Amino acid sequence: MWRFVSLGLVVIAALAQASDNGGGARDFDFLIGVWNVHSRYLQGRLQRSQKWGEFEGHSQMRPLSNGLGNVDEYTFLRDGKQVHGVAFRLWNSTTNQWAIYWADSIMPGVIQPPLFGGFTGDAGEFIGDDTFDGKKILCRFRWMRSASPRWEQAFSADGGKTWETNWIMTFTKDKVVRSRPLIR
Repeated sequence: MWRFVSLGLVVIAALAQASDNGGGARDFDFLIGVWNVHSRYLQGRLQRSQKWGEFEGHSQMRPLSNGLGNVDEYTFLRDGKQVHGVAFRLWNSTTNQWAIYWADSIMPGVIQPPLFGGFTGDAGEFIGDDTFDGKKILCRFRWMRSASPRWEQAFSADGGKTWETNWIMTFTKDKVVRSRPLIR
């Protein structure tokens, strides 16, 4: 419960600080809309695995008012199971940094620790502390802005000296006009 109270305080503080629509607050505008998402994920993370799995999904991103950030909802079928997830990104105009939070139906009621960072040109990098198999690690997201955006997740078990990319998503615009919300 305290984790949710803390997250609520972080969200309130970030909302209070985000006061303009300029600069970095528009960094993720390239993702606004509905997308088809192709995912590749490494089976056996931090085990020197070379075996990759793949699955398809959809996402829908919309901005929050006044440059506060955005929310990105995902739905996909992985290993025969329907998964729903949400990325919640908050822009802090004081520090000129993004905070990215993730929650999904795999671990209901849990919000992953935030990653912090920003964009330089068309490349964004976001890093934060996390745990994997009970051990402290660093987690990194990389975004590449283009007509077909790309996202990568990597883990480091050695404080950032080396990174293992373990999940890659490529996005293509969904051409279907949906008459109802993507996520239910």
